[in-house]
Amino acid sequence: MTEIFGFPVVVVLGQLVLGLVNGSFYAILSLGLAVIFGLMRVVNFAHGAFYALGAVTALLGLKLLGVNYWAALVLAPLVVGLLGILVERLLLRRLAGLDPLYGLLLTFGIALAIEGTLQQLFGSSGESYPVPEALRGALNLGFMILPRYRAWVIVASLAVCFGTWFVIERTRLGATLRAATENAPLLQAFGVNVPLLVALTYGGGVALAALAGVLAAPVILVNGTMGSSIVIVVFAVVVIGGMGSILGAIVSGLLLGLAEGLTKVVYPEASNIVVFVIMALVLVLRPAGLFGRE
Repeated sequence: MTEIFGFPVVVVLGQLVLGLVNGSFYAILSLGLAVIFGLMRVVNFAHGAFYALGAVTALLGLKLLGVNYWAALVLAPLVVGLLGILVERLLLRRLAGLDPLYGLLLTFGIALAIEGTLQQLFGSSGESYPVPEALRGALNLGFMILPRYRAWVIVASLAVCFGTWFVIERTRLGATLRAATENAPLLQAFGVNVPLLVALTYGGGVALAALAGVLAAPVILVNGTMGSSIVIVVFAVVVIGGMGSILGAIVSGLLLGLAEGLTKVVYPEASNIVVFVIMALVLVLRPAGLFGRE
């Protein structure tokens, strides 16, 4: 049997595919962080809480209103995005022009408030979200049996990530957003409603986190603290890709997911820290990140 690094190729390829699933979640979550930081210069520590809120909203919609998975993919990010707009208008806007540390502390407080509220209302044990009927079963890839739902997660995440990249980098709306990061007062002088643009940007960024939560709901147990652990990894992904870099967030998320999968084959004990080791190396060699600007 052909081997890679002394391990059967079937095992290595299987772990790489599973790593790509994790990388898909990292990519879509870090994309939302990058969009928010790129325009607002806010390190959104509440991102993990909005991720959990998206999953909880989908679960409540199913249990209380009968909202199916496909509708939840649209409605949950919309609801969480509207909440994000309220947070920006009522809280974050008051910190405009102050040291970014204040924004970090405020979003950290928001994260604690959201997670505490969800944990108080729904407990910490978690509930499972059923896999939609159309995505049940598995695909035989020859070297592994891949659940259809995990294959869907990869495809959907890639479509959302590169769709967002196209909008920001190749459309007039994206050009307006980039102009707002460079010179907001000048853009305001040309008649663009920059405060509204900022609010919509924050709402869109947290809606991406909520979408990731809906995608993750059938894979992991849904609970109020499900975002606590993953958000630390996602921040590392954003730092590696370059703060505010859209392409960096996407590529780094996918590559780090693959790195995790490969590490689980070669040295499983290090799979939980490999992302942070890579982050430390990148910060030493290129402090701005792989795709960031000095």
